[in-house]
This record gives sequence, structure tokens and C-alpha cells, in this order.
Amino acid sequence: MCAGAFFMGQVFFGEKPGFAPNFSPKLAFPPRVCYNGGMERVNFHAQMLETLKTVPQGEKLLLHSCCGPCSSRCLEALKDAFAVTVFYYNPNITDAAEYAHRKSEQLRFLQETGWADFLDCDYAPQEFFSAAAGLEGEPEGGARCYECYRLRLERTARTAAERGFGWFCSTLSVSPHKNAAWLNEIGAALGQKYGVRWLYNDFKKQNGYLRSVRLAEEYGLYRQNYCGCLYSDWTKRPSDGKTK
Repeated sequence: MCAGAFFMGQVFFGEKPGFAPNFSPKLAFPPRVCYNGGMERVNFHAQMLETLKTVPQGEKLLLHSCCGPCSSRCLEALKDAFAVTVFYYNPNITDAAEYAHRKSEQLRFLQETGWADFLDCDYAPQEFFSAAAGLEGEPEGGARCYECYRLRLERTARTAAERGFGWFCSTLSVSPHKNAAWLNEIGAALGQKYGVRWLYNDFKKQNGYLRSVRLAEEYGLYRQNYCGCLYSDWTKRPSDGKTK
């Protein structure tokens, strides 16, 4: 369940009473269906910019964040249009020390900028391992990653609905290693399921990733060289010395 974390006068002490960390059955769309079907040609970044022009200022948005550096550019783009709360749910970070380091950097960045409130979740890597079961040998960017996207976005969508947020999205698309078509496909489906609007996005566009690197340098943020899970950590795969 979500743990308490606070600053900027906002305090969050967990999810609704009676919440149990049980996920609904997997959505019925297989990996790559929209990626191969042409969805990757949609300009999600342009869609987001149009939304930012028309959304009433100050509407509440729950932003799933994977880490401080990735959140930096996303928050810079969103903070003037939405009242943003960063949602730190990342069971895919399977090393506990790595998880704690990334979370502390996320918190420090938010405390220094004041760009968003923060909602934390308990460290629960077993939820990732359950989602990835049977997909351990899949390549990076394949079916295991798709299930990881869905795991994190489903918790975000459900929490947004339970806490009265009108919108939700994720920082994941800022990375050149993440599939924006899949993220938007999953996010849109979950938005319909939970009754919360998904903000279409592709934060890497218009040099968004480069901007996140520059902001990380400006604030002295730790930048990891792998996504988070045991299977993506190149240091634990002796046959593969490449960084992500």
C-alpha cells in the first residue's frame, strides 16, 4: 500500500481504507498489437500540447514517475497547467538499495523545485516478479517490458480514481528506450477502465530527453544506467556489457 510522504503542505497517508494490493486480470491486448498496427505514427506529443492549451488550469494530475531525472522534463512541461502529484510506484526496481537511492533523489528534486507533491508506495518487488513470471528471458523492450508498463500504469490509474484525480500519465515516455505507443495504448485503456483521463504524451519529443539530462546535471541528480529490474541490469549479465 502507499506510505505517507509530504511537503508543500500536502500530506498523503496511504490509499483508501480497506485497500488490498490485488491487481485485476490482465487487459486483453497482446504485446505489439498497436505498435505494429500503426499507432506509433500518432504524434502523442502534439496531442499533449493541444490538451495543455485547453485544460482548465489547476486540474489534478497523478504523474507516475520512475525517477527524478525522468520526472524533471515532464514536470517542467506540466506544472503550469496541472496541479501535479508525483506517484512513486516502481516495484520493477528489484535492488532495494537502488530503489532507495532513486526515491531519495526524486524527493530531493521535488523539494528543491516545488514543482509537485509526492505520493509514495511501499517497496514491493514481488509484484513485479509476479507480473514478469514466464517472461524472464524476453529481450529488453519486449513482452516483459509491456507487462511492467501495465503493472505500474494500472496502479497509477486506480490510485488516481480513488483519490479524485481527473488525469494521470507517466514519465516513462521521456526515455528513448521506452515505447510511447505501448504506453499510450495501455494508459488510454486503463483510463476508460477506471474513469480517469489519460494524458497522451511522448515526453522525449522536441529534445525532451536531452532536456531531462540537462536538468539532471543542473540539480546534480543521480542518473542510473539501467531501467531497474534484475533482467535489465547489465552489470548482472556477464555476457552483455552494454548500458541502457
